[in-house]
Amino acid sequence: MSKKTLGLIHTSATLVPVFAALCRDKLPGVEVFNIADDSLIKEVIRCGELTPSVSRRVAGHVEAAEAAGADFVLVTCSSIGSAVESAAKLVGVPVLRVDQPMADQAVRHAGRIGVAATLSTTLGPTADLIQRRAAAQGSTIDLTTRLCKGAFEALMGGDPETHDAMVADALKELATSVDVIVLAQASMARVAEGLPPDAGRAPILTSPPIAIDYLASVL
Repeated sequence: MSKKTLGLIHTSATLVPVFAALCRDKLPGVEVFNIADDSLIKEVIRCGELTPSVSRRVAGHVEAAEAAGADFVLVTCSSIGSAVESAAKLVGVPVLRVDQPMADQAVRHAGRIGVAATLSTTLGPTADLIQRRAAAQGSTIDLTTRLCKGAFEALMGGDPETHDAMVADALKELATSVDVIVLAQASMARVAEGLPPDAGRAPILTSPPIAIDYLASVL
């Protein structure tokens, strides 16, 4: 069997080493290459929504990944999820939005699901995806969302401590009313990892490792 090739499309170069480490650990026999374009997420944040321009460029990147030899394409940003789903129809290889395996796992194992984000442009698409994946599985869920207002701005302003404290407070509050918490952004994962152990706390899911685990099962 020939070696498979995975194309990763990022909206931030900071995610390249995160996924590189996961792929080395979980996909040792798979060739990996990266396409990073932070203009996509900058435009989404500036406009407050996914724009037609961003959707077209996402489609172009997905087509470029296929042309570069990808047998599978993973897009690692949740804010552009609907554009990823549209782009998948344009190519002949499987295309996955990073949060779909996480959404499926949450729906399979919990009825009360919490979603936390620091950007409204990510919170909405992630919540929508979970609702649609639940409908596809025939599951009834109770969805609660939490937007950590100001946390993203603090992080971008060079104050990660304030970001982490705001996210931690939101996660602790959310954990009291749900069975599982879904993190809409990979940047929040380190906060969850730093929370003190609590056997009664709802489990917290983050998309990168779950997505790569899924790819390991199909690649």
